[in-house]
Amino acid sequence: MTSFRTSAVLAAGALALAGCATVTNPNPADPIEGFNRSMYKFNDTLDKAVLVPVAKGYRFTVPEPARDMVTNFFSNVGDVYNLANNLLQLQVTAAAQDLMRLTINTFFGVGGLFDFATPAGLPKHSQDFGVTLGKWGLPDGPYLVLPLLGPSTVRDSVGMAGNMFIDPTSYIKPDWISYSLYGVRLVNTRANLLDASNLLEAAALDPYSFTRDAYLARRKYLVNGGATSDTSLPNYEDEDGAGAAGAAAAGGAGAQPMPAAQPASGASAPAPASGAQAEPDAPQGSPVPGKMVPGGLPFRR
Repeated sequence: MTSFRTSAVLAAGALALAGCATVTNPNPADPIEGFNRSMYKFNDTLDKAVLVPVAKGYRFTVPEPARDMVTNFFSNVGDVYNLANNLLQLQVTAAAQDLMRLTINTFFGVGGLFDFATPAGLPKHSQDFGVTLGKWGLPDGPYLVLPLLGPSTVRDSVGMAGNMFIDPTSYIKPDWISYSLYGVRLVNTRANLLDASNLLEAAALDPYSFTRDAYLARRKYLVNGGATSDTSLPNYEDEDGAGAAGAAAAGGAGAQPMPAAQPASGASAPAPASGAQAEPDAPQGSPVPGKMVPGGLPFRR
């Protein structure tokens, strides 16, 4: 599985480099925009050809209550990310809340299939290792669209290694169970974001710029201490909260949720319009980062 991912990434990278075009007056945060646009197109094509049909079939055949339980399960896994990263950031209160969420939802929520912690008033945080690196002063570096993984930056790409190390599902044996969970997370996240990605295609004049600006604004907001908690899981089927989710969904073949749900890949929350660099007023509940996110494979929460 690892060799397949590596080969796919290398092939996509070669394709993007071959089709890379010079961009006049590139965005300062996006100095390699020609490469990124080529990679975005590759991811978007793969998403529409493979993930969207599979996600539609999943959404058609699996009842909504079952999909909600799958989303809750991976959200509970995401609380492991939140706990670890809040500890690394020395956020003791937030880490204690994450531990309480994990305990309640794992034991009383049947392994996280049901979310009892949110109605009990425990906030849902949004953390990952890329945010942790940012809070300790590591600059984000240029914007980067990764093959299959979608929107990122140089710093967040490094953070993905930490995210995979923290992810408890990566330690499940035998390996086929871990890979199966990965696939379910990916498809479930993409299915959650179908309406959001449709909204993006209809609303954005330039989906690439919209995705980039939404991603960078969201990451800046998280690193600066905003949106550290979400009072509830995002409703991906609510168009009023689909902006940033749609941006992530169109960013690549896979969703971080967004954690996601993210999506898990291919990943929910208001987002700035194209070209906006200001911080969003309330991007709480957004999976962009992640995501999980359908903007990429769901290594982020």
